[in-house]
Amino acid sequence: MISIKEIDQGEFELCYRLDSDTICLWTKNQWQNEFNKKGIKVVAIFLRKKIIGIYVLQVILDEAQINYFSIKQKFRRKGYGSYLMNYLIKECENLNIKKLLLEVSETNSIAKSFYCRFDFLTVGRRKNYYRDGTDAVLKEKKFIK
Repeated sequence: MISIKEIDQGEFELCYRLDSDTICLWTKNQWQNEFNKKGIKVVAIFLRKKIIGIYVLQVILDEAQINYFSIKQKFRRKGYGSYLMNYLIKECENLNIKKLLLEVSETNSIAKSFYCRFDFLTVGRRKNYYRDGTDAVLKEKKFIK
């Protein structure tokens, strides 16, 4: 059974473990700090009560930024990422968000293709953004009312 719910700072260790097993984006301290930022929502997708994916959304007025989005490796390409993204998009619509932003590594063709399926358009680039020197591609989805 699939469920989705917002999680709180008490569960940051679960977030860190999932991240360590997937994209290794943040340290344990960075995960702890993320929960303290203004406008942050950390949402997890569960399969049989076990976390298989997480997104971190930061809402600022009528815009939002996806700071983190990942599904555990063995659950990828099975529809769980799409399920979670659809939930995130519906949440943005309910919050009257006009623009949703994210950044993705220029070398991550699977993620770039995934975001294109949800109508994210490339709007910019951050040179040498990641530790390995690759650029970040800035993506944007606009909500039309």
